[in-house]
Amino acid sequence: MGTNLSLLDALIVYFLDPVLGLFILILIVGIILSWLISFRIVNPYNPFVGSLWRMTSTLTEPVLQPVRRILPNLGGLDFSPLVVILLIQFIRGWLLPELMFRF
Repeated sequence: MGTNLSLLDALIVYFLDPVLGLFILILIVGIILSWLISFRIVNPYNPFVGSLWRMTSTLTEPVLQPVRRILPNLGGLDFSPLVVILLIQFIRGWLLPELMFRF
């Protein structure tokens, strides 16, 4: 009695997977950039570095902030990007395929 995946469901799944992959890439760029700034390898006052830092922070902070409130304080170590990446991988690896084959 299964039906085919509706067009809307397919669009959601096929749109959401690349967007989540792009978000993971933005998170990784933000992580690496924060390390480079912290260790004074790059200058945050450089226009390119500053704009890249603002862009990654603007895109990721709304997702990372709630996770930071839940995680315990680990003395300067921020594991919120790791938790978010794991959650996104769970969504991409299990939840999206379940949506695809639910009918």
